[in-house]
Formats: sequence, structure tokens, C-alpha cells
Amino acid sequence: MRSLHPAAPRLSAKEALILDLLVRGDEAYGLELVAASRGRLKRGTVYVTLGRMEQKGYVSARSEPSPEGAGGLPRRMYSATPYGIRVMNAWSTLLQHLSPEHAR
Repeated sequence: MRSLHPAAPRLSAKEALILDLLVRGDEAYGLELVAASRGRLKRGTVYVTLGRMEQKGYVSARSEPSPEGAGGLPRRMYSATPYGIRVMNAWSTLLQHLSPEHAR
């Protein structure tokens, strides 16, 4: 039986971290996010997570040519969408209300 209410947006810990990094910074490519995460994101999962986030509408991506002389494939630059920012803000508010200091 289907619910009458649409599913609330969900945010995994990695998705929340990526959105937080993108909102604080600007746009970035996957390896920049790995470096900025200080070990909390791994090369092997960042692009899978970004792809999932793009499908959910949390981030958007655009291709950027490789830097001069670097060769290789174009970079995919990611940025938080307005929807992704709203989800992040709602998630942060929810976590604040669920924290032990608010449970008194």
C-alpha cells in the first residue's frame, strides 16, 4: 500500500558532508571534496555519492575542460542546488532538535 505522503528527503552522513562542503565553499570537483573532507570521504565513494545526489536533485554538475597541460578527461564541477540547500538546512534543524541538550 502506497503512502499518501511523499517520502521525506533523506540525507546520509556522506551526503550531508558533501552538501555542507559545497554550501560553505562553492562548486568543486570530487577530488577537491575528498581533500576538503580531511579523510571523511574516500576517492572510491565520492563520485558514486555525487551521482546519487544528482539524481535526488541535491547537486547539479557541469563539465569543465581539463586545466591547460594537464590532459585527461574534463572535470565535473558540482554545486548544491537550491533544493539541496533546503534539505541541508532542514536536516541541520532536525539534528539540532534531536540532540541531547534539546531533550530536556
